[in-house]
Amino acid sequence: MKNNSEAWNNEFLMSTESELSTQYLTHIKPFWQQRVSQGSLLGIDDITIAYAYVLHPQAIGSIVISSGRIESYIKYKELVYDLYQNGYSVFIHDHRGQGLSGRMTDNPHMGYVNDFADYVSDFKVFMDEIVLPNCKAQPTLLCHSMGGAIGALMVLSYPKLFAKVAFSAPMFGIKPALPSWLTSFLIKCHFAFNQQVAYFAGQLDYVNLDFAHNELTHSEIRYQIFRQEYTDCPQLQLGGVTGNWLRAAAQAMDDIERQAHTFSIPALVVQAGADTVVDNKRQRRVVDNMAKVSFKIIAGAKHELLAEQDRYRQPCLKAVLNFFRAE
Repeated sequence: MKNNSEAWNNEFLMSTESELSTQYLTHIKPFWQQRVSQGSLLGIDDITIAYAYVLHPQAIGSIVISSGRIESYIKYKELVYDLYQNGYSVFIHDHRGQGLSGRMTDNPHMGYVNDFADYVSDFKVFMDEIVLPNCKAQPTLLCHSMGGAIGALMVLSYPKLFAKVAFSAPMFGIKPALPSWLTSFLIKCHFAFNQQVAYFAGQLDYVNLDFAHNELTHSEIRYQIFRQEYTDCPQLQLGGVTGNWLRAAAQAMDDIERQAHTFSIPALVVQAGADTVVDNKRQRRVVDNMAKVSFKIIAGAKHELLAEQDRYRQPCLKAVLNFFRAE
């Protein structure tokens, strides 16, 4: 089932860059204020997990979003709006340690998790308490970046939970792409010198990079909206990763690659051709070991496929929605 083709169509409703600066204020923000429910629940170890969802009155299906590192559901306002316009109920939560969810370090900018299994456990609570009670049929899963690693672990742990899963630039490997032995050595060195939770070498608190220096997207308007939301709500801001997060991520990515052949539900993997954040070669190795997978490369796209310029974002979203709609 590995291929690069879809049944392309023009029936999908998507916001465009040319209208987004106005539409974000006149349509998307009011939609969130009037239609989207927001709340929180307790994940494992009583960490607060923030979430948002919107129920479509004539839903053709339900999409659960697993977001990337440093992200919040606040960053996904445009995507949630677009998915709703195309007939879907949409559910999303903020992973522990980021967004509006609870932090576990004294410095809230530190990217920390003890184990990716904690992300999975929180996700399962969200599914059991919020998603499944509001779904009439088996939901589908849409993952981005780190959310792809979490989503893959969810599917491996609970293979009957989702009907299908689509991955946008999934974090099955990260850059710089170092040999496993070297990664392991550097992590051991970190913990040899840091007995407490600490940033990994070179990592810092949140920095509001200007658009010209970003490696995430070619879309200036989408990048500006993202950064403005994080300026307006400083609680969302997150910096670099700790040694704990990196160790947990390395273990998670090794587990995913080792178990990829057992991936049992239909999957779509969309790769950003010009990605400088995740390791596309390792990503492809994982894909090649998955049984029920379709693979698509968006040539020239940066990492943030779901917040890229229209010429990259629209083919990605069309591929995802065609995949979800196909029998």
